[in-house]
Amino acid sequence: MKFICYPKCTTCQKAKKWLDDKGISYELRDIKENNPTEKELREWYKKSGLPLKKFFNTSGLLYKSMELKNKLPNMSDDEQIKLLASDGMLVKRPIVVDGDNVLVGYREKEYEELFK
Repeated sequence: MKFICYPKCTTCQKAKKWLDDKGISYELRDIKENNPTEKELREWYKKSGLPLKKFFNTSGLLYKSMELKNKLPNMSDDEQIKLLASDGMLVKRPIVVDGDNVLVGYREKEYEELFK
């Protein structure tokens, strides 16, 4: 299982603590140091069943400074994926990739469901 996060992000820290407390092992990946590729993002998007918009870190400074709230509705999926792959700080985190399961963000209920 991969746990993709930004170590300074408090939500990522909560999710990591939850996994650690449950004794769940994972491969840690810093999203800023090792940004997801277009190929990975396409695969995760497909497996997650989520709208592509959910992969954007809408509360991030970069998202706001680029005014993506106004630009995303006019962008194709391809353009959005290329943009996400350009900078890890645009990507919502943490991301858990476990086989065919992909969780974006941290909601304890979803983690409990996945790791029953």
